[in-house]
Amino acid sequence: MEAAEPKHQRPRPSCKAKAVDFLARSDQSIRRLTEKLQRKEYTDEEIQETIDWLQEKHFLREEDGCQRRFEHMYQNTIYSLRQIVVKLRQQGYDKDLVQSFVPDDTMEREYKAAYKVISRKFKPGADKQKIYQHLCMKGFDYDVARNAVEDLLYTWEKEADE
Repeated sequence: MEAAEPKHQRPRPSCKAKAVDFLARSDQSIRRLTEKLQRKEYTDEEIQETIDWLQEKHFLREEDGCQRRFEHMYQNTIYSLRQIVVKLRQQGYDKDLVQSFVPDDTMEREYKAAYKVISRKFKPGADKQKIYQHLCMKGFDYDVARNAVEDLLYTWEKEADE
């Protein structure tokens, strides 16, 4: 039996090429991009040189990427504001940077998100305390949770009367 011929291996892409590939797929924080490049076994020197080059060429603009991600999650998801901040922090963005994008008045948006969360998850007759717990676990403020739960219970009562 003949030995299988070795597969043709592609040359390893440069650190810059790999970083640009990662950035082409999605915005990255410096921390996250560094971690990904370290997993690909590039040296710390190569990584730092690449990060500097990317920033110089304006390919890596952490503030812009964080703002885009924040706005997307804030406008298109039902995550609580706390959840959004935590998710962005997990992605490597600085807490102060993330907080800088939080609007001054978030109560109405938080209420709408909380109401959507519980109206999708719970059916009429659900335990009020479990609904509160669920919203608090999801990062919603207690006042927001209370308003959303009271309105949902009122809606269920109206539907039951009809």
